[in-house]
Amino acid sequence: MDLEIIGISVLWLFLFGYIIIASIDFGAGFFSAYSELTKTRHILHHIIQRYLSPVWEVTNVFLVFFFVGMVGFFPSSAYYYGTVLLVPVSIGIVLIAIRGSYYAFQTYGAKDSKLYIFLYGVAGLLIPASLSIVLTVSEGGFVDIVNDQPVLLYEELFFSPLTWSIVILSIVSVLYISATFLTAYADVAKDEAAKNLLRKYALAWSGPTALAAGLIVLQMRAHNIERFENIMDLWWIFALSGVFFVITVALLLMRKYYSTAFWSLVIQFALAFFGYGISHYPYLMYPYLTIYDGFTNEAMATALIVAFIAGFALLIPSLFLLARLFLFNKKYVKGGK
Repeated sequence: MDLEIIGISVLWLFLFGYIIIASIDFGAGFFSAYSELTKTRHILHHIIQRYLSPVWEVTNVFLVFFFVGMVGFFPSSAYYYGTVLLVPVSIGIVLIAIRGSYYAFQTYGAKDSKLYIFLYGVAGLLIPASLSIVLTVSEGGFVDIVNDQPVLLYEELFFSPLTWSIVILSIVSVLYISATFLTAYADVAKDEAAKNLLRKYALAWSGPTALAAGLIVLQMRAHNIERFENIMDLWWIFALSGVFFVITVALLLMRKYYSTAFWSLVIQFALAFFGYGISHYPYLMYPYLTIYDGFTNEAMATALIVAFIAGFALLIPSLFLLARLFLFNKKYVKGGK
């Protein structure tokens, strides 16, 4: 297997890890803010805070690994994406800073402010929306080369149905993933009120997630027929993803096996995410940049692959230990020390 394929596969794995963990985090923040508006704070606050307290500091580890690896493996990607996505990514960084400041205020005992809670919840939805622009731009048609410089076509990007389809999917999938996980989390805590409410949220956002995914495929056909055909060639991967979606929803409707429902959801998104990645091969930015353009030298690539695999081997046991000590420790989840 080529080093380029190994490199992008490792990065895609880290990006998927970030998407799942960050989605739970972002969605939990939104539900926390939403509970203030709907007067359900007494139901959700305890569960959400018990989850966020030990986890928020490690959420961005996967994202840092991804960006470092992207620049290390594919230096040209930093030039292309760094130039055209300066504004969208900068907005995302500001939003991440807003969420981080909220955590800091909470940690050091500041009184709850409804304004901070509102900004915290809204930022959790706007971060994936702003970062999803990267996927939109990678599909082609939104970047032009002027005097050998990549230029983002803001008008085409803003008025493209594909752009808004991806933004919508990024938002609704965050809420679906987070609500499903928190339902399982509340089930472990034996918190019936929180579990029933979060289960309703999970079911409510499952339909929009499926519809948004289908809308993207339709928009892809109109936007880039070559990319659409590549996706259709891998129809069986996406069909299998749909099967796990049905399993997840069925378990939620049956009111049982909530942890199994969440892992079914993870498999569903893994199949869709890696199927999408395979269909994108070999392009990083269609049609200007492929994984073979400007790839780092062999020695550097080998060192990076070894370092990232070692990092992943350390990160997974650490997350497992975190889960055992906090996330799925029944005494901790229920409020014990």
